[in-house]
Order: sequence, then structure tokens, then C-alpha cells
Amino acid sequence: MKIALISDIHANLEALQATLDDIRAEGAERIVCLGDIVGYNTDFAACIALLRQAGAVCIAGNHDRAVAGLIGTDGFSGPAARAVAWTGARLDEDSRAFLAGLPLTADVDGTLVAVHGALHPEVGKELVRLDDDGKRDLSLRALAAHPSGARICAFGHTHRAGLWEWRDGAVHALPLDGGAELRADGLYLINPGTVGEPRGADARACFACYDTAARRVTLHRVAYARRAALAKTRRAGLAPRFAAVPAPIRMKLIEILRLLGVYDWLKRALPRHVPSI
Repeated sequence: MKIALISDIHANLEALQATLDDIRAEGAERIVCLGDIVGYNTDFAACIALLRQAGAVCIAGNHDRAVAGLIGTDGFSGPAARAVAWTGARLDEDSRAFLAGLPLTADVDGTLVAVHGALHPEVGKELVRLDDDGKRDLSLRALAAHPSGARICAFGHTHRAGLWEWRDGAVHALPLDGGAELRADGLYLINPGTVGEPRGADARACFACYDTAARRVTLHRVAYARRAALAKTRRAGLAPRFAAVPAPIRMKLIEILRLLGVYDWLKRALPRHVPSI
């Protein structure tokens, strides 16, 4: 069986449509969405409808829960918080009920465990980012003890694709772009990247496909009508300043402003004229 892993759609209809077309061409039999269906962009209802039509297994991301009113937006960036408020004000009751009812984790046939941020709990925090090996180690240990017996945990949230293996008590990063075979005795974390909100040098949507028979995972990058999607986001007033500038350049500018000690002041004084993350 082939399982398509997608995450962080963020209401980007053009990206989701192109991704689902590629998933169908790949012959995937199941789709697992790792959360953040909504946020940042405008086509939340259409994206929810497409996922439901595709029979996708969906879990909740932090944007989904914030839009449904289950959590606040403390810790969200300015553009993220504005999009949550914008979406929440326009959300129909059916979509709200769908988002509010999404689970935080899902066991997919005992093959993999799906989460949004991390599998391991952390006191006082609902969502943990797997940004370093120490935190990944905790989630891999939680996976080893998971009652499903699954050897794979799929997660999203960081918008960055990656594959990590736990063996000999240590975490090893593995290349994913060219595909990778998973050992039967290994434990793995897979991040398929983001469908709708790319932040690296590559502006395409991406997803991962796991072939359970071959025990092989491959990463797929998908071109989509990015300008059309961004135009709708701009018209709604949700696009951050300089959104069309490639993310690495935008992040470098923010880094320089922070090193100069003026970024926070400029954000307060000129919120519409300073680049946002």
C-alpha cells in the first residue's frame, strides 16, 4: 500500500489541488494530513472539502485548533494571528465542527503514528517543535513505547521536509530527496514538508509517499499556480509585506534587523512596511 503524507496546507487551494493530482498519479491508496489545513491563505472551506472528498485521515494542527477557538494565538506571528482571526470570522459551522473534531494523533493501520508537532508530551505545552536531535530523541522514545507498535511517526509543523532514524540509541538524519529505504528494525520520523506555505529556497509544494511493501519513502515536489494563490491572499490583506520575496532572502533581512536591535521596534512603529516571517 502507498500512503501519501501531506501537511501544512494553510488554505492554499492551488497547492492542494496540484498535490492531490500528483498523489493520484503516484497511485497512493491513502492520504494522511498532518494538520494545519487552514491559516495564512483564504481557501479554507475548499481545502477542507477536498480533503473530505479524498477520504484523507486528518489530524489537528495548531492553526486548525486556533481557528476553531480551542486555543489562543499566543506565540503566533503577526500574519498567522491575523489569518486566524480572518478565517474564524468567516468559518461556517460545518467547517468549524470539522476542525474542532480533529484528533491530535492518529494510528494509521499500525503502520505509522500521525501527529502535527511531536509525539512526546511536554509539561505546559500542547505543541512541541522537533527542531533538534534532543527533542527528536524524545519523540522516537515515545514511538518505541507507543501501543500501536508502529515504527514510523509522521509529523509536520516546521514546513521543512526531513527523515530521521533512531538506531544504537542515537538519532541520524537521512537524505529524503532521493528517496530512502526504511529498515525493519529502525524507528523513524518523517516530515513531508508543506503543501501550501513553502519557506525554503524551493517554492513548490511537497509531500511524501510511503510504500509499505517496499518500505521506501520518497519526497515529491509539485509546481502550482503560486501567483494566483498569493493574489487572493493579498486581496484579503493577509499576505505579509515582501511575501513575494523568496523566504531565505526575507529571513536574512529579518536576521540583519534583529542583529542591529531594531526589528521589534520597527515592527511596532511600521508594521505594514517591515518583512514578517
